[in-house]
Parts: sequence; structure tokens; C-alpha cells
Amino acid sequence: MPQGNIITAPQHRKHALFARFSLSRASLSRARLSRASLFRAGQFITALLAIVAITAQPVAAQSILRDAETEALFSDMVAPLVQVSELDAKDVDVVLINSKQVNAFVAGGQRIYFYSGTIEEAESAVEIQGVMAHELGHITGGHIIRFNEGIKTATGITILSLILGAAAIAAGAGDAGAGILAAGQQAATSKFLAFSRVQERSADSAGARYLSGAGITGKGSIDFFKKLQNYEFRLGIPQEDSYSRTHPLSGERITLLRDVYQADPAWDTPPDPELEKRFQRVKAKLLGYTSEPAVTLREFPESDQSVPARYARAYAWHKSAYPDRALAEVTNLLNDAPKDPYFLELRGQILLESGRPEEAIASLRKAVQLTNNHPLIASLFGHALIATEDESHFEEAERVLKAAVAKDNQNPFAWYQLGVVYSRQGDTARAQLATAESALLQRNYSSAIRSSQIAMSGITENTPEWIRAQDISLIAKNEFERADKRRR
Repeated sequence: MPQGNIITAPQHRKHALFARFSLSRASLSRARLSRASLFRAGQFITALLAIVAITAQPVAAQSILRDAETEALFSDMVAPLVQVSELDAKDVDVVLINSKQVNAFVAGGQRIYFYSGTIEEAESAVEIQGVMAHELGHITGGHIIRFNEGIKTATGITILSLILGAAAIAAGAGDAGAGILAAGQQAATSKFLAFSRVQERSADSAGARYLSGAGITGKGSIDFFKKLQNYEFRLGIPQEDSYSRTHPLSGERITLLRDVYQADPAWDTPPDPELEKRFQRVKAKLLGYTSEPAVTLREFPESDQSVPARYARAYAWHKSAYPDRALAEVTNLLNDAPKDPYFLELRGQILLESGRPEEAIASLRKAVQLTNNHPLIASLFGHALIATEDESHFEEAERVLKAAVAKDNQNPFAWYQLGVVYSRQGDTARAQLATAESALLQRNYSSAIRSSQIAMSGITENTPEWIRAQDISLIAKNEFERADKRRR
């Protein structure tokens, strides 16, 4: 897992699989309202939107983990579900966020976000496929687009109650006005909560259809909802009913879905053994990369010689600054699978980050070839070529990195490395253009503006590269101004 880059993501409201909170109903004293208390009642609209914002925190600026093996696995896991949903596979992405939270969500477009804690908590690939199916249900249902409908309806009820309540108070009927305001707030909150729960049940139903159509058992989905139910128990969430919650209780969802899944022909279909094997590898790799080495070594002791255990320990030893022990684990893995591109990638990464870039080149070059020039592995390979400080490698590094950003232009690490190689070659203008691309992806707008303007001064006017530098400058200036306004 070579990269844990900070890559910005769209700031949209999100539909999460699991809500750790409930929305309580507001109430007002039925005493005579002062001007200040009437003002506070009028702020219920703002309060409602603030509560919604809690459920819709932006994804931007969180650490997004990029890894070739993990992304390939996610792509293969979601593909049959996407096919059944009739979405276009090339438009659906699964993104991994570095967080120990157990949750997943959609946030506009056709992108599904998983917290890394969700992968670590799951025991099988079919559990994650159940979550994927649910999130696809949100996408196909247009729930993100329709989210504002629920807010608009609730806000409309509140505004009407404020008008009627204020009129009653002005006429001298303070108690009646207070009652109208309280009833309006309760009705607005109930309307919004009901709207949200309907969308969740709709996504559950759609997810069940997609699992069925793909021939994937719903046992994984049930198992994962049981995990969420355990979280509800730990958080002390009342289990009587979900009337005051944005999501149905997990127990309610299990009861409804179990009958649907058990009646489905796919219920007793065994999971794909190859997919399960790959999932266990990635899960162990993720734990080794994100957890403290002591945790990883406790979870996967030396007595465990399985592939996932050796894989996780390799990361743990590397993070602990024991490169020889890490290399021993990887060598052991490569002895069993000499053409595994991801083991070769890890070997190259360990050598490179241990100050031995020359030795890393062969493994990384082979990994790039075996993965048909995967852009993430290629960017690491380009980095190794540059790190040798051997000018004879610079031409290859430029070629490799240009191919990497052509395939995936959302990787700031690859853009940065391309800027480095241009700089080493004395091409300052293109080095600044590549730096501007990297800075824009990381929302470093001041750097993007500065670098793009330097690039424009050194590139022939009206060429494609000059126009791109101009675009970056305009985008970065606009975003910088918007951010500045938000800070005021």
C-alpha cells in the first residue's frame, strides 16, 4: 500500500450506512414567549440544517488510501452488483478513507466511500459486497439529489408554524403561540426523520435485489448488520423503535432482510473462494499499513505462516524500521509466488524507503509490467528511478510518470514526482506545471496559483500546456476566494 495521499473529494451531503446518533425532538416552554425566546424558536430552521450537517460532514481533506491491489479487488467485488443495477461500470468508483470508523457512504456522483475500519471489521468479502449493494441502492435511488426535498419539506412546516405562532403571540395568545411553535417543530423533525428512514429502507431493498441478481448470498449483509447492531448496544441506543432516528434500527433491518434473503436462491450459494482469498490478503495488508506495528504483530504472530499473516508482518516490520525482517517476509512470499506483482511492489517499496533505490528498480519494473503499467505502481517506480540520482534513469522516469498521470490524473504523488524529474532536467516551466497539478489536487490553492503562473511565463502562449496552466490558475483563484469568504 504505497500511498496514503491526502486527496480531496467532493463536498456533498452523504448517505451513510450507519448513523451513530438519533435526532431528538425539540420542545418549547408553553410559558409566555419573550422576544428572545421567539427568536430562538425561529432558529429551528438553522438548527435542523446544522443537525443535517452532522450527518453530512465533507469528505474533503481526509486521507484517502490509494493502493493498486485494493482498488483492483474493490473493482472486481462491485462489478457484478453494478451490472445488475444497470449503472455504467466505468462511472462507479470505490474509495478507501483512512479511518478506524466502521461505516460507508455515498457523497454525490457514483462514488462509494469506505472507511478502512469497515474493511478491518468485516470477516468476509460478501459482508463488504452487502454494504456495496446498499450504497448502490442510494445511488440508483437518487437519494443524494433528493436529500434537499426532505430538508425543504421540514423547513416549510417550521416556517408556517413560526408565522402562525408569531401571529397568535401578537394577538395576545402566548400559550397558544408556544403550542403552535412546539407542534410545528415536532412535525418538521418527524417529517425529516421519516424521509431519511424511507430512503434507508429503499436502499436496503435495492441492495437485496442487486445481491440476488448477482448470485451473491445475503448472509454477509445480515452478518454485517449484526455488527452494526452490536455498536448500537455499546452506544446505549434504545432498541424499542427507530421513530426518533434517521436510520432504522439494525435489528429492524435484520428482521426485514432475513426473510428476503432466505427466500432467495442465492442464500446457500458459497462465496467466491478466490475473491475471499484476495479479501483476506487485502484486509491483513490494510491492518499492517494503518495499525501500530505492535498491534499487527500481536494479531499475526510468527507462528502464523499464512499469506495474509506474512503480508501484514512485512508492513509491521517495515514501519518499525526493521527492513531486513520486512524483506525476509516478502522474500518468503515471493518464493511461493515469484510473479505476484503486489509482493514485488512491496519489496520495491521497502528497498526504496530504506535508501536502496537502485535495488528497488528491478522489482518495481517487473511489477509495472505484470500489472499492465498500473499508474500507482508506475508512480512508485518513477520515484525509485529519480531517487537513484542517476541521470541515465531520468528519461525513463519521465516516460513512466507521464504514462501514469495520463491513466490517472488524480494522483498528486505522481504529479509531484513528474515535477521533480522535470526540475532535474532543467525544465522549470513544466516542473512548475506538474507542481501546480499536485497542489490543486491537495487543495493547496496558494501554491497552485503561484506554480501555474510561473509555468505560464515559461511555456509558449496558447499551447495546450499553457492553457492548462491558465485553467489551474483560474480554478485555484476561485477556490481560494471561496475559502477566504467562508473563513470570514
